[in-house]
Amino acid sequence: MRRILLFIATNLAVMLLLTIIVKLFGIDTYTYRNGGINLQGILILSGVIGFGGSFISLAMSKWIAKTQTGAHVIDNPRNPTEAWLVATVRKQADAAGIGMPEVAIYDAPEMNAFATGMNRNSALVAVSTGLLQQMNKDEVEAVLAHEVSHVANGDMVTMGLIQGVVNTFVIFLARVIGAVVDRAISGNREGTGPAYFLIVLVLQLVLGVLASIIVMAFSRWREFRADAGGATLAGREKMINALARLAGNHGENTLPKAIQAFGISGGDLRKLFSSHPPIEERIAALRAGAAR
Repeated sequence: MRRILLFIATNLAVMLLLTIIVKLFGIDTYTYRNGGINLQGILILSGVIGFGGSFISLAMSKWIAKTQTGAHVIDNPRNPTEAWLVATVRKQADAAGIGMPEVAIYDAPEMNAFATGMNRNSALVAVSTGLLQQMNKDEVEAVLAHEVSHVANGDMVTMGLIQGVVNTFVIFLARVIGAVVDRAISGNREGTGPAYFLIVLVLQLVLGVLASIIVMAFSRWREFRADAGGATLAGREKMINALARLAGNHGENTLPKAIQAFGISGGDLRKLFSSHPPIEERIAALRAGAAR
C-alpha cells in the first residue's frame, strides 16, 4: 500500500508547490472579477494545477521508484536468475504487445514487486530479493505477468488521469470554500485576506486525502484486471498459487508510497484507503473466472 500512498503524497506536494508558485507570481488574480468569485477562472486554474501535479508525479515515478528502493536495473545479467528474469519479462511483454520494460531487483525482505512508468512502452518492472528467495519460478513468473499486465492495461496513465480529475475538484472546492470562509471572517470584504491562502492550503490537504478514496477504489478494481492478465500470460494456477503464497507475506511493506499502487501485495487494512483488495477475494475472482 505504501506505493500508491507515496504517489498521492508526491502528487499533493507538487500541487501545493504549484499553488504557492501561482500565489507568489500573482497568477491567480484573474480568479476574482469585480470583487466577486470568478468560478470559470478558478476551474481553469484548478485544472492546470490539478493535472500538472498528477502528470509531474507520473513523469517522476520511475526515478522515484529507483531512488527510493535502491533498485538495481539489470542491463547485463550477472547470474542465471537475472538472465531468467529478463527473458521472462521479454517473453511476457511480447505476448502483451508492449515495449520491453526495464527489469530491476531491489533489496527488501518481503515478497513484493511493482511496475511503474510514464507509458506502456517505457516502464519499469521490479521484484524484491525477498520474493526471489521465497517463491519458486512458477510463482515469480506469475507475479511478473501481473506487473506486465499493469503496464499493458495502461494503469499508470489511467491512474494519472483519475488523479488529475480528482485534483481539479479538490483545488476548485478548496478555493471556493476558502473564499467564502475568508469573506465571512473579514466581514465580506472584497478580494482575499491573509487567511485565505492558509485556508486553501489546509483544505487542499484535507480534501486531497479524502479524495484519495476514489483513487484507491480504482486501484483495487485494476488489481483484479492485472490478476486476470497475469493468469493469461503465465497460467491461472500459477497466478492463484502466487497469490496464495503472498497471503502468508507478513513482512513490512517497504515499497515507497508513490509506487505501492502498482505492486502485487497489500490491501489488508483500512479498506477505503487500501490500494489492493484482500488476497482471498482476488483468488476467488480467478477461480470464478475459470469456472465460467
